[in-house]
Amino acid sequence: MSRPHSGTALSAVDDPAPGCSTLKDCLHCSVRHLAVCSALSPDEVQALERVTISQPLPLGATLARAGEPRQHVYTLTSGALRLVRTLADGRRQISSFVLPGDYLGLTGSDHHRYDIEAIADSRVCRVALSQMKDLRARYPHLERKLLQRACQELDAAADAALALGRLQPAEKLADFLLRLAAREAPLGGNALRVTLPMGRGDIADHLGLTMETVSRTFTKLRQSGLIALPHLNTVEILDQDGLRELSADEGWA
Repeated sequence: MSRPHSGTALSAVDDPAPGCSTLKDCLHCSVRHLAVCSALSPDEVQALERVTISQPLPLGATLARAGEPRQHVYTLTSGALRLVRTLADGRRQISSFVLPGDYLGLTGSDHHRYDIEAIADSRVCRVALSQMKDLRARYPHLERKLLQRACQELDAAADAALALGRLQPAEKLADFLLRLAAREAPLGGNALRVTLPMGRGDIADHLGLTMETVSRTFTKLRQSGLIALPHLNTVEILDQDGLRELSADEGWA
């Protein structure tokens, strides 16, 4: 597995970083329908706007480091992030990738459990924990939306654990591509054309494989007619049913 990436640190507990701005138009946010704030009415969104900071994260920046006190919650509005834990021997495990509309803050820990790193030029909406707690108390439907999101994340974590437990790299990669494809349509994209903001090394560290194995497996799926690779970071799904069968068939070698 690849070595940990060292990016530009942007502390989650500091004052607004240069370039941050107070949000003015949450109602027209392109990912509002995917975010937890979709539970709020137009009038209630104004209360959210007053306590929200829009923070840019350039490629390679670190939003927070594991072990730091949690002071804010975040919603990713553009770009992509990874949640990384570095092992004692220097290897890293990528727990998950954060895509637009995803919420960072569903944890009972007082400290960050992962490094949060930008793998593309990104932007997050940042709200102080205390202010989000107040919003949740004032708007119970926001609390219910967060509970729904927590349940969805538990289901996703269970699915990811199942995928990691499989022995065959092709099964893992097929499952990974299908999970990404399921996110494309809600983001306004083509569910059969998957954009990969992460590199092969990131995919390897997420699936518990080597980068060489990931590259060989992409080639194998292409040669089998399941996918096409028009660009390094683009996957076209040619046989969705075949990928689904593969992701559930542990006998496919």
